[in-house]
Amino acid sequence: MIARDSYIRLLKEYMHDGQVKVITGIRRCGKSVLLFQLFYEYLLNSGVPEDHIIKLELDKRKDAKYRNPIRLADHVNELISNNPQQFYLFIDEIQFCYETPDPDNPGYSITIYDLLNELKDSPNLDVYVTGSNSKMLSKDIATEFRGRASQIHVYPLSFSEYNQAMGGDRRDNFEQYLIYGGMPYLLNLHSIRQKQDYLQSLFREVYIKDIIEYNGIERQDILDDMLDFFSSSVGSLTNATKIVNSLNSVKHASVSNNTVSAYIGYMIDAFLIYEARRYDIKGKSYFEYPNKYYYTDIGLRNARLQFRQIDPGHMMENIIYMELIRRGYAVDVGVVTDRRNGQKKQKEIDFVVNQGDKRMYIQSAWQMANLAKENTEMDSLKLTNDFFKRIIIRSDIPGMMTDNQGIIHCNIIDFLLREDLLIP
Repeated sequence: MIARDSYIRLLKEYMHDGQVKVITGIRRCGKSVLLFQLFYEYLLNSGVPEDHIIKLELDKRKDAKYRNPIRLADHVNELISNNPQQFYLFIDEIQFCYETPDPDNPGYSITIYDLLNELKDSPNLDVYVTGSNSKMLSKDIATEFRGRASQIHVYPLSFSEYNQAMGGDRRDNFEQYLIYGGMPYLLNLHSIRQKQDYLQSLFREVYIKDIIEYNGIERQDILDDMLDFFSSSVGSLTNATKIVNSLNSVKHASVSNNTVSAYIGYMIDAFLIYEARRYDIKGKSYFEYPNKYYYTDIGLRNARLQFRQIDPGHMMENIIYMELIRRGYAVDVGVVTDRRNGQKKQKEIDFVVNQGDKRMYIQSAWQMANLAKENTEMDSLKLTNDFFKRIIIRSDIPGMMTDNQGIIHCNIIDFLLREDLLIP
């Protein structure tokens, strides 16, 4: 069992906050295990009696009767009423609950969200739920819970979690993580064929079907082509117009900007990809386009490409971006204007990383084997002209060092294993 301590800490912080705790994240990333095993064990070890933790798994036959939200609420109220002690309600896969007519108000109906908003007001009940990401998007949570929910977002395994679970040599583990990523079930698989088949099936049979079903997509061919495009161009700047031009010229797809923009939104809403916007460091403003897009898990990206485009530089950049997001930072693509020698040229910093009033500038460089590569990676960092940390994350150095320009060079594995290493 993988500890996932960072999420347990979050759940502990949100306990008894008067809100419904909604655990979200891409399918198969470990949401149910986090709640029904890890947090459940934490409560038991904290002295909570087992019969004071109400567990309902709505995708299971034993709890199918509670898919009726009224019956579910009546069941919970029966257990907690006339008892001042604290209870905890865990509901898994709440999307299985159906809307039902309100027996007290003809012509009206009741949803699970209505009753959860009521149950959370019980002074002796703390409510936690999970749901399929095809039915539990961030926008749905905001709408349905009307600001009465605390959201805990779960990601696939970080490298630190993966390395801890695997044991052994961390470099060997990183090589595997770089290719197959951190979907938790991979830890049960041992052969290359098993891992590849699992990730490809997950992409094909779960994620794509979820997006199509939830959004009523009619052009799966366009969605497939866009997923291929994003997989091939991880870490590259792009926008809807560029994708449209590519699809129409190469695939003769006859697709519009509106369709492509909508499909990008669907992929982001389903937690499959993340969008990093470009930020003008000196102008302190965002560009409308182009942006960069990264996969929530590098193994899924590689699976989409049949494990044929193993380009470690772009893969490492994807891993760094998601690690920064996982740590709670706001992450943008930096743009700084070079006005030296009478020119005016925009140069890129891979990541502008913010948390409150703290900031870091990070470049991702797989290897810096020659002076030309060093100058390319370091030049834009030198143009920032402020006091924030400037960092290059690399695979070709053994640890961490600071050069005579004040730029920190950090090994990728050290960065991933130590959250405190680069704190401003």
